Amino acid sequence: MSKLPVGIQVYGLRDLIENTPQNFENVMMQVKELGYDGAELAGLYGLEPEYIKAVFDKTGLVPVSAHVPFSELMADAQAVAETYKKIGTEYIAVPCLPEESRPNAPGYQEALKEMARIGKIMKENGITLLYHNHDFEFETLPNGEFGFDNIYSEIPKEYLKAEPDVCWIKAAGQSPEEYLKKYKSRSEIVHLKDFYKEGNPNLHKTAESDQESGVFEFRPVGFGMQIWEPILDAVLTSGAKWVVVEQDRHYELDALEAARRSREYLKILGW
Repeated sequence: MSKLPVGIQVYGLRDLIENTPQNFENVMMQVKELGYDGAELAGLYGLEPEYIKAVFDKTGLVPVSAHVPFSELMADAQAVAETYKKIGTEYIAVPCLPEESRPNAPGYQEALKEMARIGKIMKENGITLLYHNHDFEFETLPNGEFGFDNIYSEIPKEYLKAEPDVCWIKAAGQSPEEYLKKYKSRSEIVHLKDFYKEGNPNLHKTAESDQESGVFEFRPVGFGMQIWEPILDAVLTSGAKWVVVEQDRHYELDALEAARRSREYLKILGW
């Protein structure tokens, strides 16, 4: 069975670009040299979409997808679609829901309606809308269903597909492999993310974090607690088209070095 192309989420490289957007081309060239096939954007850093497309064309990277804030999508989904069509992204993902819109929050039902509306607009523009999960989607709703499952039962598949983040699924106490099997054919991009967890940390560093005890850190793929062979086997049978490496924070490690380690580990496994 053939492996899938490997992309990288540019959010993990933001420290190299945010304040120096002129570095975008150089960073993308290094990403390509590390062996990545594509990149998933997380903002344009003030750069014109035509320039970003030119960089992707020059480096040979595929502009796989883009994470776009939910507020921006709600404000003008059509404008977002037109911007990213200029770059050539096939997918746009809701990266996270604000606290007031999450499962069990007052704005959750409205958020579902908005995602369905946005998904319809994206489909009309030839783009697929994805939802990227964290751990909070695994809170149980009054009907006994996880928020993760409720999102996809409430919004038709034609308007919303999944971008499962295997780190957050595992950190929430669930099985990435089982969720990839459950959402087979709806998970076209899968986020590969590793982590180290000890004790009972507050995963999102909220005001209550001083009441928690433990450690939670993101790690390069293959350098944390995930067991990757069964996860990657499940990815292959799920119908996914891409895997995307994401490391939110790097601590004392250089961002590109972390990206290199993730890519080299995946190569060892034949990816």
